[in-house]
Amino acid sequence: MQFIDQAEIQVQAGDGGDGIVAFRREKYVPAGGPSGGNGGRGGSVILKADANLQTLLDFRYSRLFKAENGQRGGSNNKTGASGDDRYIEVPCGTVIYDAETNEVLGDLTHPGESLLIAQGGRGGLGNHCFLSNRNRAPENAFPGQPGENRFLRLELKLLAEVGIIGLPNAGKSTLISALSAARPKIADYPFTTLVPNLGVVRKPTGDGTVFADIPGLIEGAHTGAGLGHDFLRHIERTRLLLHLVDATSETAIADYQTIQQELTAYGRGLPDRPQILALNKIDAVDAEDLASIVGQLQALTQTTIFTISAVTRSGLETLLNQVWQSLDDLPTQDSELALLIQR
Repeated sequence: MQFIDQAEIQVQAGDGGDGIVAFRREKYVPAGGPSGGNGGRGGSVILKADANLQTLLDFRYSRLFKAENGQRGGSNNKTGASGDDRYIEVPCGTVIYDAETNEVLGDLTHPGESLLIAQGGRGGLGNHCFLSNRNRAPENAFPGQPGENRFLRLELKLLAEVGIIGLPNAGKSTLISALSAARPKIADYPFTTLVPNLGVVRKPTGDGTVFADIPGLIEGAHTGAGLGHDFLRHIERTRLLLHLVDATSETAIADYQTIQQELTAYGRGLPDRPQILALNKIDAVDAEDLASIVGQLQALTQTTIFTISAVTRSGLETLLNQVWQSLDDLPTQDSELALLIQR
């Protein structure tokens, strides 16, 4: 399945039905009077979050979504039928923007959550609504109001509690495959991973926590270099960042600093996001070199440096214990998402 996380669509709510002009013509009613009914309401367009969807791929092939128009009124004061609402299913984590003003219209994060995005037009009034003592036979009626028409930009931001970041070939995909049932493509060349990968990691309590492997971060990612600019947005949802550094790299310290600079340049709260720093591939580094890298990183970050090997699974249990402890110390995801929406 192709991963698409941006799309532009047009939504058109239904027009309201016209009111009509009609008069009663009944055998035993000497003064019939006006009896033109009102038009029906036009259908609205509603976006709804669906937990079974993981991509915006469907919107590459269908870009215009219309709701039904309301029916015109009938005689004998009959109101026209209302148009059916149009429901559009989107993945959980979809942010909806007005494509013309760039205004955030909504953020659907929970399954079943819905957003009225285009209001259907009201039905027009029939001539029976204009009956008065001064006008006993009104011959005017109102047309239905047009439904709202909007151009939208949809952006999918993956819902994950832990985001795994690092330069290409740091071992992010290998780590997520070692921790979960996810099976991303893994190879020994950069940019093997072209889309974010999600994996569910079980806590000791049995609860599942979603980890996301964020690909393509390189120097200049925030300006569009590499793939990072396309996927940095997915880190915004995470509560905790797991920063992997390749211990076999000759520039391990610079590699760490490069990612930190990209997070700072991108902004949107990422520089302040809690991080856990781990040196990966320690099975391929001798003890003396490893101790030197750990010492330099500790001096630079003033934090604990975890040493792991995703291939041999060395150090993973200790690392996960720290992840669970850090998550327990953080605010709940719902409160953080509320702050995101406010920003």
